[in-house]
Amino acid sequence: MSPAPSNAADHPLGQTPEPLTPEEFDEIDAILDDLRTRYDETPQWEFCEGFMAALICCRRLIMPSEYLPELLAVGVNGEVDEGSFADDAQFNRFMALWARRWNEVAQALNAKVEDLGDKAAYFPEVMDIRGAVASLPEEARAEISHETPPSYAQIWALGFMYAVESWPEEWAAPRDKETAQWLDEALDAIVALTDDDTDPPTLSVYDENGAPSVSAERLDAYASAIWAVYDLRELWRTLGPRQQTVHKAPTPGRNDPCPCGSGKKYKKCCGA
Repeated sequence: MSPAPSNAADHPLGQTPEPLTPEEFDEIDAILDDLRTRYDETPQWEFCEGFMAALICCRRLIMPSEYLPELLAVGVNGEVDEGSFADDAQFNRFMALWARRWNEVAQALNAKVEDLGDKAAYFPEVMDIRGAVASLPEEARAEISHETPPSYAQIWALGFMYAVESWPEEWAAPRDKETAQWLDEALDAIVALTDDDTDPPTLSVYDENGAPSVSAERLDAYASAIWAVYDLRELWRTLGPRQQTVHKAPTPGRNDPCPCGSGKKYKKCCGA
């Protein structure tokens, strides 16, 4: 069975945004869990969310037939790769949910917002894993004490930068120094989130009464990264697609042999 039907290259941007419900995010997680039974390096949704944000910001429109093998290690259009969807129905359902989230994120990044508290602003679907661990009973925490949970938004940032690194030519710095600095500063803000939050936790992100799991510095860095996504989206929209360099073949001199092979001089043959 083909892991992706022939319509895999259809791009989702043409659809009307319809926000995913919590139950539908759970459905995506279940599909990724199933993919992971056939390819154990299938990423979590938070990683996919960051990857998607980078694709939306990317200078070139990258189609699913190109990015699905990179993200999920699944083949498309009949090609078998390391992973695969269970069937066409599962693939189509995943792509339908993916398309709706794509459109929701694109709409948020296209909106003119002055405050990240604005309902129209982009808010990544990220988990406070350290907070979730801190809320577990002591015995459950002891069982996983040897593991260090990822920091807030760390997996999202890793997914974003994975997409950047997968298509480096699309993220190459422009010649204009001021614009290049704009690009570097925006990417640096996202790279900062790929590091661990080593500052003392003072806040609980989703529960006012929860155990502190995130530092104030981390939340500031997170806000800076979201604004950086807006900057990247605007930067590439302003510059437009990369222009391919056209190399023109040199024109022979008038007295040179004609390149057509006639044996005549260029001026008396094709150059006449």
